[in-house]
Amino acid sequence: MTHAFDLVVVGSGIAGQTAATSAAEAGLSVVLLEKTENLGGSSAMSGGWFAFSGTEEQAAEDIEDSSELFLQDLLDVGNHLNDRQLLDAYLKNQQDTYRWLKSHGVVFREVEISSGQSARRSHNSAIKEVLAALHRDFTDLGGQTRLNHRATRLIQDGSGRVTGVVTQTPGGEAHFTAAAGVILATGGFSRGQEMLKIFAPEQLAALPYGGKGNTGDGLKMAWRLGAGMADMSFVSGTYGSHPETGEEFHELLTAYYMGAIIVNKNGRRFVDESQDYKTLGRVVLGQPEGLGFEIFDAKVRAKSHRGIPLKDIDTLEDIGHVHKADSLEELALKAGINPQTLASTVERYNASVAGHQPDECGRAKLCNGVGDLLPIDTAPFYAYPAKSLMTTTYCGITINPSGQVLDVDGDVIQGLYAIGEVTGGFHGAAYMTGTSLGKGAVFGRVTARHAASSAS
Repeated sequence: MTHAFDLVVVGSGIAGQTAATSAAEAGLSVVLLEKTENLGGSSAMSGGWFAFSGTEEQAAEDIEDSSELFLQDLLDVGNHLNDRQLLDAYLKNQQDTYRWLKSHGVVFREVEISSGQSARRSHNSAIKEVLAALHRDFTDLGGQTRLNHRATRLIQDGSGRVTGVVTQTPGGEAHFTAAAGVILATGGFSRGQEMLKIFAPEQLAALPYGGKGNTGDGLKMAWRLGAGMADMSFVSGTYGSHPETGEEFHELLTAYYMGAIIVNKNGRRFVDESQDYKTLGRVVLGQPEGLGFEIFDAKVRAKSHRGIPLKDIDTLEDIGHVHKADSLEELALKAGINPQTLASTVERYNASVAGHQPDECGRAKLCNGVGDLLPIDTAPFYAYPAKSLMTTTYCGITINPSGQVLDVDGDVIQGLYAIGEVTGGFHGAAYMTGTSLGKGAVFGRVTARHAASSAS
């Protein structure tokens, strides 16, 4: 059976949902195809952080930030291996996307500093509500949605232009044609064991996470047409999730950006904790059992903010994932850490914080050069055991600033777009908090505009 639309969007995370809703607003007939039985993909499992600068929320809190500083942070955390054109496109379009999200009722309830940032620019949202609101508005505009439709092959005409997609459904094969093009928003391959074996076999030791449909389908379909790839050598999980992390809520604690240190089972520090959590995720895999313990005291515990991902120590303690004790020795015994070594590690750390000796791991600030270090000296003491969580792969198909897919020679594959985590080139070597949802939304808007202009 064949179904005809102006635009086909494959994948219903923030990238696909933003593109679909924006295209419907532009007057296109749009179908949103989702591989699984539920909308949202990895976005619905995320912490809901968007990275924007120059916002009303920042101004209300007198936060000093700028597009120039944002760009510098992106380049620094990406080790200057990012595609500069994609960064420029993000910064050029971030204000439009920010205002568009707010026009759809999105409320940014907190602004924080996190991985890869030197200013507070992570804007937190109730992401499931965001996705639901956008999908409601998409449906009200006449947009159609098909669940349990797994895209398996792209359709091309005689000139090589992509004109549709073939899907597998519970009722058999279905074809969807697209006059204005196909947008791939299928996510990464955090659940794709075969793809991980090819590109990042060491990451098979990380905890598998992300959307259940994230097995690399979109990447493989584009690859089959000769699409280029970028950032494939930088696949890494994110550090900070309990070994028994479930899918009920976004369990990722970054107490190390609040004042904690990270030690292994032997009680020794092994990394500068102020680095981005993707780098930390890569390093922790080399520790015994791939485990790192976030060690902190009552001062950091008091910074917890219930319900806010990355900072919610309250909930983690409620579910029994945080160890607590009145002394470091007792804490170590509860957590399974060498007591004598942990005590001496904390003693050396406190001495370096006081300026008596250099830090053994080279740490100077809390997060990416910002925030003064705190001694770990106020009981009770806490330990959160955490591993690297393979949430998404941050690499994939090469695109231009309009979201058009480029082949291995850098030429546009006409009629084919890619946005969100199926794409590569934006992040470079590492990832900044909020730029995953941010790039999904920004390039969702960009590709929708481009597709609408090509249809007119």
